[in-house]
Amino acid sequence: MSGPDGSLQITAPWQAAITNGAYIGEIIGLQITGWIVDSYGNRFTMGLATLLMIAFIFISFFSETLGGQLAGQILCGIPWGVYQIVTTVYAAEVLPVALRGYLTSYVNLCWVIGQFIASGVLKGFANTENKLGWQIPYAIQWVWPLPILVVCFFCPESPTWLVRHGKMSEAETSLRRLQSAKAAGPDIPTPQESVAMLHETDNIEKELVAGATYIECFKGSNLRRTEIATITWVVQQMCGPVLQTYATYFYLQAGLATEQAFSLTLGMYALAFVGTCLSWPLINTLGRRTIFLWGLCGIFMSLLIVGFLGIAPATNASASWAIGSFLLIFTFICKY
Repeated sequence: MSGPDGSLQITAPWQAAITNGAYIGEIIGLQITGWIVDSYGNRFTMGLATLLMIAFIFISFFSETLGGQLAGQILCGIPWGVYQIVTTVYAAEVLPVALRGYLTSYVNLCWVIGQFIASGVLKGFANTENKLGWQIPYAIQWVWPLPILVVCFFCPESPTWLVRHGKMSEAETSLRRLQSAKAAGPDIPTPQESVAMLHETDNIEKELVAGATYIECFKGSNLRRTEIATITWVVQQMCGPVLQTYATYFYLQAGLATEQAFSLTLGMYALAFVGTCLSWPLINTLGRRTIFLWGLCGIFMSLLIVGFLGIAPATNASASWAIGSFLLIFTFICKY
């Protein structure tokens, strides 16, 4: 509830509940995105999620109760979950194969940039004791939806989605917009040829899945695909990136001062930015699997060291800074 100066008095259980509420909302968003994209397309889904974000921020901004904050975070989590899926799918469908690895990882970079900005805003209002200390960070989120809506309006729809829904002429127009006017030659398919290839691929896929149910995902070679896709996504969450959400809290518990904790959090996301960019030249040379595997090994060692350093008392300044340093290393590898 609000204190006498308008600040929210949040206990540790409520803080955890509000944070986890956002994850609950993301799960809901992840579940419904597939159906919305399949029915209405990528542009519509992204635009709808952005409009919902504008509306749901109002709840967090104006609510002065902990229950209202929890509801606001759950609802805001829904478009966040939509963003996680639709952006990656759209990037994979509109780009040529040679560029897909770069832009799909750029989606991750955008999350890092957002987290960096959010950490800077929170650092700036860390010592504000009235309601502006939590309302202004919420209000700043309204800066981003308008340019996102403009981009959604002007960007072309996925040719794959258009072909799947029988909109051949629109798919050809979309491909013409995506293809450079200078890109011509015997080895480069024309928009008409690309649409014909997508149409043929769509027909083959429809024949393969005709009469199939979700149980087919757990049979034969499809089971291995399901295992790879599922485990890859699960490992991305289980290897520790969720801990970054609580980075400032961990730094405080490790014995660092508030200003130092927020400064290290900013440094953490700056390293995450650098790590993501450094992964680009290695995608085509080492491959995603190799980067993924050795990255997990580095993450394991970093978290192991942090765990053992946690044995030291919080009054040990050297151990506190060592924990902060290895969490920075962990973030660099995690985003790498």
